[in-house]
Amino acid sequence: ETKRLVIRNYLESDIYDYLDCFKNPRANCFSSEKVSNIDEAMTNLKERTEDEGYLAICLIEENKVIGEVFYKKKEPDTYSIGWILNEKYGGSGYAFEGAEAVIEYLFTEKSARRIFAYAEDDNLSSRKLCKKLGMREEGLFIEFISFVKNEDGTPKYENTHQYAILKKEWQSREK
Repeated sequence: ETKRLVIRNYLESDIYDYLDCFKNPRANCFSSEKVSNIDEAMTNLKERTEDEGYLAICLIEENKVIGEVFYKKKEPDTYSIGWILNEKYGGSGYAFEGAEAVIEYLFTEKSARRIFAYAEDDNLSSRKLCKKLGMREEGLFIEFISFVKNEDGTPKYENTHQYAILKKEWQSREK
C-alpha cells in the first residue's frame, strides 16, 4: 500500500477496469495484450489471477484498477519489471508510485539484487519514469524487436532502451 494506491493481485471482479485499461494500450509493447471485448478481457485476467507476477494498481479510495505493474524473475537474483497505466490516469504519478512500491518489494521481500526494465524509443513517459525511479540507462538496442507492423505489413522494428538499478543503488538513492 502507498499513500494513494493498493498494489494487489487481480480479482475476477476487476474485469471492467481491466478491459478499460487494456482496450487501447499506448505503448506498442502491449499491443498483444489489447482486448476488445469482455471475453478477451476475462481470458487475460484469468491468466493474471494465476500469476503472482501481475499486480493490479488500484486507487485506495475507490478500489478501482487503473493499471498494472508486473515482474518476472530472470536469474536467481534479477528481475525485469514493467507497467501499464490506463491513459485516463497518466501524468498524476500513479505509475511512479506503483512501480516504486513493487521495486521496494522485490528488493526487500524477493531478495532481488538487480532489477531492469525496457522502454521503446518513443515511449518517453516510461523512459522518464525509469530515470525517476533511479534506474540508469545501460544500453540501446537498435531495431531490437517488433510488436506491430508497418503499413505494408512488414515488421516495424523498434529501438529499445534498457534501464537497471542494483539493490545498493536503490538503498542509497535520495528520496
